[in-house]
Amino acid sequence: MRTGSIGAVILIIWLLLGGVAAYERGYFKDDGATSCAETGTVLVTVVAGPLNWLGINPKIKCDVPAPSK
Repeated sequence: MRTGSIGAVILIIWLLLGGVAAYERGYFKDDGATSCAETGTVLVTVVAGPLNWLGINPKIKCDVPAPSK
């Protein structure tokens, strides 16, 4: 029972730090051009942002095939 509450506190702190990381990168500025890609970037930053402060720099490579002609 106690392990679950400790895990929840760690998760909340982790997400708060991720929110700070996204804020530092300027992702919360309202420039009027919100897209699904931008929302995805913000979400990934919130989840993985604290890893950068730990010295880990996760990279995601997204290869999209060209449309057929």
